[in-house]
Amino acid sequence: MAPYHEGELEVQRRVGVALNAERIGRSIHATIPPLARQFALERPFAVVGAGDADGRVWASLLRGAPGFLTVPAEDRLHIAARLNDDDPLAEALAGEADVGLLLIDPATRRRMRVNGRARPDGAAGLEITTREVYANCPKYIRPREVALPGAATPPVRLGSSLDAGQMCRLAEADTLFLASRHPVAGADVSHRGGARGFVHVTAPDRLVIPDYSGNMMFNTLGNLAADPRAGLLLVDFEHGGTLQLSGRARIEWDRSAVAAYEGAERLVELTVEAVVEREGAAAVIRP
Repeated sequence: MAPYHEGELEVQRRVGVALNAERIGRSIHATIPPLARQFALERPFAVVGAGDADGRVWASLLRGAPGFLTVPAEDRLHIAARLNDDDPLAEALAGEADVGLLLIDPATRRRMRVNGRARPDGAAGLEITTREVYANCPKYIRPREVALPGAATPPVRLGSSLDAGQMCRLAEADTLFLASRHPVAGADVSHRGGARGFVHVTAPDRLVIPDYSGNMMFNTLGNLAADPRAGLLLVDFEHGGTLQLSGRARIEWDRSAVAAYEGAERLVELTVEAVVEREGAAAVIRP
């Protein structure tokens, strides 16, 4: 089976990297290799992306003590945690759903993507049958030790646009997680990073994320070319708070617009439609 869908191929051709992308695509596998199983076992959190019942795409934080992610079979990833009931993806993940999962270790700058089909395990956890498993290069990951505080259930703040505090936090961020999906190929979550301030908040309902040179697969941009719905997650790694955005993304190719953002090769402009914020605690409880 070809490793790319039509949206990814369209972006690869436009950028002129189709041949290189075809070669790199051979690193995409349907199963989890042994080294990756140990990597999963050591992780204290993961980011999951999916669509909700209303068609919006979100990225959410899953977390637990190391060992909450296990690999019971080469094509299975088990997650011994669940989202809070008020998380935007809680209802979707209460049944079967296409998901993208990102495992990342900021301290070593290693990351791995696991895309597939999730289903409840009957014991407050999830099991993912893998469809795509692959590593990404360490570019743009800011090295940091992560020790998220204990999970809790703080009040949730909802909105349809960003308030002043949320705009400031996004404008000062160096790490974001971006969820997207393809109507047939399924969901995906990617890491977006840069120098502090790389995100430009241009209005309460709009922000611009520079897209720098990467692995030439264009999984995220390929999904957005096929379906503009997207979700963004900002994690407060010190206090555990989260800021989740859902909206519609547009890829900006115009060279004069891109030139205003140092080092960028393209831009992703997100129009915000929904906001969920939790302060001071992660958005996940452990069973």
